[in-house]
Parts: sequence; structure tokens; C-alpha cells
Amino acid sequence: MLSDKTIQIVKEITPAVASNAEKITCCFYQRMFAGNPEVKAFFNQAHQHSGGQQSALAGAICAYFTHIDDLDALGPAVELIAQKHCSLGVQPEHYPIVGKHLIDAIKEVMGEGATDEIIEAVAEAYGLLADVCIDREADVYSDQADAPGGWSGYRDFFVERKQEESDVVTSFYLKPSDGGQVRDFVPGQYITLKVDHPDTPTSPRNYSLSDAPGQSHYRISVKRESPTNATTPDGLISSYLHDQVRQGDVLQIGPPCGEFVLDVSQSIDTPVVLIAGGIGVTPLLSMAKSLVQSQPSTQVYFMQAARNSSVHALGEEVESLKTSASNVQTHVIYDQPLDDDVASGKCDSAGLIDTDLIREWAPVADAQFYFCGPKPFMQNVASILNELGVDESRIHFEFFGPLQDLAATT
Repeated sequence: MLSDKTIQIVKEITPAVASNAEKITCCFYQRMFAGNPEVKAFFNQAHQHSGGQQSALAGAICAYFTHIDDLDALGPAVELIAQKHCSLGVQPEHYPIVGKHLIDAIKEVMGEGATDEIIEAVAEAYGLLADVCIDREADVYSDQADAPGGWSGYRDFFVERKQEESDVVTSFYLKPSDGGQVRDFVPGQYITLKVDHPDTPTSPRNYSLSDAPGQSHYRISVKRESPTNATTPDGLISSYLHDQVRQGDVLQIGPPCGEFVLDVSQSIDTPVVLIAGGIGVTPLLSMAKSLVQSQPSTQVYFMQAARNSSVHALGEEVESLKTSASNVQTHVIYDQPLDDDVASGKCDSAGLIDTDLIREWAPVADAQFYFCGPKPFMQNVASILNELGVDESRIHFEFFGPLQDLAATT
């Protein structure tokens, strides 16, 4: 437990830290990568380039300081951190490195305002959070290794099959090279792919499992990431997978991780609404398939948004759920349909998801909502659900990449 004095100090400095949070995190990353370059391998440099990691860390620091006297409120955030850390192989010895450079960054940015008393309080608060994360991560690592078919670290899988799903998405079917059992997973989880890129060293990547659990393979469906502007680089690993990885190639895979899950081992008595934008379909399709297999009485509503038919991935699998199961309803919406997309029935509607569509199509009053996709898409869905009065306890979402802020629209 933190001392009363530390709690008081942290609460007093929270406004000043919040107003300088991104300066602190930018300084922190610069210091850490310069002082301990070995940890750079844990960080996606594309997210560094975009500023996403700096913003995510700033938000996490502010949340921790805000709830310093109510740490139970941080349970979901701690679980997200622990799952992400375990996917990357973060170990207890890395925490002192982070702590040192974070404290030094606060000193640099806050200047004389960072008194010895304040630094001692921040160090104590960081130490407690580190202990909580380390304990939870130890449990996750143990569960990963002890489960049937489980393992620690990375395991060799070979590409059994490579299948093009759209102009920009390709699926990879992966089987253990040792011929052993595949560890089961919870729908919504991801695996970690470690690639020794031939030209550019890079961090491991997380990819959602896009098929149902209980099979002899894992499947990931990877979107080729293109630059969003002149200063944004290509998706290094997605391009490598699309262009260079072939059937029979061996990849290093980390065990399933992730907290954005739908536990189908328990009876689900309320409808489930899954809203996918673009490649956000991958974890939601796994959830939908699992629900159809294990919960035939649960009503499932699956909405898939895409630009048009050329980039609409896994749509046939979503449609097959509706045709093969009486408890599934689907709706496909294109925001930039091609000339014949609407007339040929490739989509059910055109435009953007809006409040009227969700109100008329989904059982808003009692459903659990799961959504995933690009940030603007997710902000839109979050705003709609807020407008419709859906309680936060019934809203579940995941960002691909650093956690971002939906508060502007919710």
C-alpha cells in the first residue's frame, strides 16, 4: 500500500503532470532508447513515429495518478498492460529501467517543480504499480506454459496455407513445426509474431486470431498497411508477410494473449452485437464462430463495415454464419461502394454507420456490444452507443496498436 503522504502528493501534482504528460513521455522514450537501447526491440517504431505510444503512455500515467487512491479502478488497464507485456516477453528486470528513465524525464520536464519529495512519491507509486504488473504477468506466463499445448517464449510454426481474402488482406494458417498440440485460446485473443526482417530490425507484432478455437491450426488475417501520408512508413512486417512469406516457411510465434475476449465457456443469456470496421473483423469473427458453435441459443448480430467489395475481407465467412445458423443476423455496409456493389447485393447498405441504423437493427436495450476497427470508426461507434444510452458495462472494444482515446466523442 502507498503511504498517505505519497497519495496526497501524487494527487496534488496530477494536474501539472497531465498538462506535461506527452512532453514527459517523449523525453522518457528518448532517454530510455539512448541509455538502454536493448529495450528498443520491445517497441513498434511505427507507433513511435506516429506518436501513438507516447500518447498511450501519457494517458496511462494520467489514469494512474488520477486513481492513485482507488487502484481497483485500474484493474482493466493493468490487465491490458500485463497481456501486452507477456505477448512481448517483458521481464521483471525491465521495470527498473523504465522507472529510472521515467523519473529522469519528469525531472527534466518539470524542472525545479520536481522536488525531492515529489520524486520520492512518484518513485514509490511507480514501484507499487510495477509490483502489481509483475505479479500478474508471472501468472500469465505460468498459465501460458502449463496449459495443454502451451509454451513459453517463441515456438516454431510453419505456414500450412496462405490465402488471399481481399486486395489488401491475406490469411495465414499456422501449424506447430514440432507436430505438437496447439494451445487453445479465448475468442478475441491474439498471437505474437517475431520476424527477423532481412533489412530492418523490428519489434514483434500482435495479430488477432481470426478463426474459432479448438482446431489444429492458428489463423491470422493480415492487412497490408500502406502509408497514410508522406511521412508515414509502409507496414514493414505486413508487407514482408504478404510479399515474401510462402507456404512451408517457418515463423516464430508467441502464445495467445489479450484481454478483449468473449468467454463462451459460460452461458450467455443476452444478445451479442459485433461491429467490425475493416481489419477489425478478425477478433470479432473468431467470437462469432465460437458463439455459433457453443451458444446456439444466443442471438448474434454481426455488422461489418468496409470501404467496398475490393477490400471486404472474410465477408463470405460472416455470411455463412447467417446461412448456417438461425441465431445470426448480419449487415454489411460500404462507405465507398464500387459501381455495382449495391445493385449486385454485395452490401446491404451504403454510407456510414449511424445512430438510426444501430437503433433499428440491434437490440440496444440489453445487448453486449463488441467493436473493433480504425480510430475514426471506433469513435463513431462509441458516440452512437453513448447517444443510445448503452451502459459502459455493456461496451467492449479493442484498438490495434497503442491504446487511444475515445473520450472526445463519448
